[in-house]
Amino acid sequence: MARLEYGGLTRRRKFIIKQPLFPGYSARTGIRFAASNILVSDMATTFATQRAPSLLQKLADARARTDELFHIVRPEALYDRPIAERHRLIFYAGHLEAFDWNLLGRRHFDLPSFDPAFDQLFAFGIDPVGGGLPTDIPEDWPIRAKVSDYNQKLRSTLDERLSPALELRSENSAELKQLIEVAIEHRLMHAETLSYLLHQMPLDRKFHHADSPTGVAPQAKPRMIRIPAGTSTLGLRAQQNSFGWDNEFEEHQVNVPEFHIDAYKVTNGDFLNFQSNGGYQDRSLWNDADWSWTQSSDKSHPSFWIFREGKPFLRTMFDEIPLPLDWPVYVSHAEASAYARWSKKELPSEAEWHRAAYGVAIESRETQISERAFPWGEQLPTSTHGNFDFQRWDPAPVGAYPAGASAFGVQGLIGNGWEWTRTIFAPFAGFKPFPFYPGYSADFFDGHHFVMKGGSSRTAACMLRRSFRNWFQPHYPYVYTGFRCIEH
Repeated sequence: MARLEYGGLTRRRKFIIKQPLFPGYSARTGIRFAASNILVSDMATTFATQRAPSLLQKLADARARTDELFHIVRPEALYDRPIAERHRLIFYAGHLEAFDWNLLGRRHFDLPSFDPAFDQLFAFGIDPVGGGLPTDIPEDWPIRAKVSDYNQKLRSTLDERLSPALELRSENSAELKQLIEVAIEHRLMHAETLSYLLHQMPLDRKFHHADSPTGVAPQAKPRMIRIPAGTSTLGLRAQQNSFGWDNEFEEHQVNVPEFHIDAYKVTNGDFLNFQSNGGYQDRSLWNDADWSWTQSSDKSHPSFWIFREGKPFLRTMFDEIPLPLDWPVYVSHAEASAYARWSKKELPSEAEWHRAAYGVAIESRETQISERAFPWGEQLPTSTHGNFDFQRWDPAPVGAYPAGASAFGVQGLIGNGWEWTRTIFAPFAGFKPFPFYPGYSADFFDGHHFVMKGGSSRTAACMLRRSFRNWFQPHYPYVYTGFRCIEH
């Protein structure tokens, strides 16, 4: 999440492609790949980065982040579809530049298109809520050289326009800055959703990268923490002059009664206990839709798990390892809800999660401090506070970041995996869709997507702000999302 293809961390258009994706344009029989695995990352940027405004530097950094992901993909795998419900990887190679071009080049600067067909082809992701799957084949897509050439033209043309336009300080500067923020965060959202896709690729279809070590983590003993009644502030104030997506507005307060919450995310070890004791076979733990999904998909364990000779293993980004029992489990909303029922608890609401994460034990009217900017306080996020901002490819033990604990002592709320809530994704009072991106949030106010909070190891630091909302449908098991439970 949140972009045209960032499952809620992608804002996807809800359509299924039934016809060839690009009529009249087919890759040659026997797709040929260049010896290099580079699509856009070797383009010479025209930004004078030493003199560029920070906003342009942020865009350059975001580009570098997504460019490097395509170095993981082996050349022969670029037309693979790692997740059946999503586009082939070649789509994402063109989508990031096409999104920036359609938003900035076409809308803001009113520039003529280099390739209208490509502009449309790479415009939208897919979110097959109804269960249908895309039916395109690799030959329906253009060859990589054409995509690379398209990307380079778009990027270089935008670079020539952006810096001078920002320096003019015209009446359009405020809009341009907002659009650049949208482009940056959309791209960084894709840096995470692309990781989901790459994670599902067979190991021999990608180049191995080493992960950073986690160090020795304190043992996390399961316990629940009392959260006193108080107020949660959700959303952003429009007059704060800070960037937020349309669903983050408007700021409002919610009174939250007292509750108790898990001190840590539910671990693989916790969930293994549920799984091995028949949790997936107990009909009483699942609502009708979730049960139907488990039966139709033959679901018997989390999608990141693999069983070999009866022993559980975890599929990491670049390996398969014995299941780390102290890492957070990544599951769908349906699986998290079933576990919560099994444990006689429930998932927190969005407001309850906020209260546990950002609230303070004693609200002071004198100092007007009733909530923190981050769980640990006002300090900007650092690597000591959690597993986020691309520090690692995979999770870390749930007790690995005690410095990131909230005022109440709840740990691991930011990073190391998003967290499901029981709140259906819906607009706040006063919601106004972005005029330049009206479907970003509104397309998903359908009662079938749930709010996620926190962030994962692959979530950019800029999206760790308190008001950010991610969302996904309940039966999509590939996102880096865990959960914790509450009691009233």
